[in-house]
Amino acid sequence: MALTNVAVLLVEDDAVFRQLLADFLMQQGAVVFEAANGEEGVKAFQAQPVDIVIADLSMPRLGGLGMLKQIIELNPSVPSIVISGNNVMADVVEALRYGACDYLVKPVSDLFIIQQAIEQAIASQAQSDKLDFNDSHAVINSAARMSEDLSYQELADNFSLLESSAEAAKSVQQQLFPASNIGYPNADVHYSLCKNSDVSAYFIDSTMVGDKHLMMYMAHFYPEDNRAAFGCVLMRSFVNQKLKQYRNGVSNTLIEPYNMLSYLNERMVTSGLHLYVDMVYVCVELEHFRVAIGQAGSGLRCYLRNNNGLAPLAISPSRQLGSDEWNKPSMQFRSLLPEEKICIVSGDANHRARLLNNQFNGLFYDETLAAGGFMELALKL
Repeated sequence: MALTNVAVLLVEDDAVFRQLLADFLMQQGAVVFEAANGEEGVKAFQAQPVDIVIADLSMPRLGGLGMLKQIIELNPSVPSIVISGNNVMADVVEALRYGACDYLVKPVSDLFIIQQAIEQAIASQAQSDKLDFNDSHAVINSAARMSEDLSYQELADNFSLLESSAEAAKSVQQQLFPASNIGYPNADVHYSLCKNSDVSAYFIDSTMVGDKHLMMYMAHFYPEDNRAAFGCVLMRSFVNQKLKQYRNGVSNTLIEPYNMLSYLNERMVTSGLHLYVDMVYVCVELEHFRVAIGQAGSGLRCYLRNNNGLAPLAISPSRQLGSDEWNKPSMQFRSLLPEEKICIVSGDANHRARLLNNQFNGLFYDETLAAGGFMELALKL
């Protein structure tokens, strides 16, 4: 059988669903250990070796996210799959960034999808997750499901789906964009992006990398059509892969803008999808406020903001990501002064004016404004 002797730790507070899933997994040959909440899950994880963890995100006493953080500290090599019953994407994305391989959304209409997810997770612990779409039950969503070794045909099939379906592309993007104001222990990130069609050609992302670094980036995809949504999925997935590698102690690429942009260009080229990207990628070392900035393309600019306004950083343009002829990013290194903020802004003057007025609206639609926007990182000194 497909899951013969695979040891599964199943952590789920819904006794009926837990029993249903446990019975199914045992029928497929798995050995199943059960827990009813996160605290029991941690104890069970410590009590015996397991091959994979499946955990509900919403549980009493200790939720799935808190449990996931603890078990990753105990053994980061064990893959995990999280289950969301309320479709809270913030928790799902955080779980993926803490190392979860995949996620499912209740109700799960076909338990064989869980079997498939387990097989994929065990097959390669280093892989990111594979893009997929399903029916209205939203089983296996697409926020970060892109395999490192996904075949060209699978990529092309999903690419064609997003290209032809504006509604699917719009739905994907709505899942990926965070709130307009994101608070980290040592910094705040704010942004505003205007779209004047269903899909935004612009994308932003940020995350803590360990305790000492924070990274953020803004990307602008070409062509500016539904395919930009697939570009967002690709970009988030590639970043998540490097975040997992950093947390497992095998790669520092995520905190090295030069190497990160080089990696992203390679991945965009080898995808074979002919997507091109302007990007500004920023990593801040939070102990001494040192900043490394990498830029690809010329459609986005990086600024320092202080009490006197915006001061553009002298970073020369380079080729867009996704080009076979891409050489290297343009770089700048500096230390931030207490009153300075780092900003990434698209080319329209109206966006710079809105930034100076602190109009941080997140992702919004306005057909009277040029597409684009800005993001800002302010340190908590």
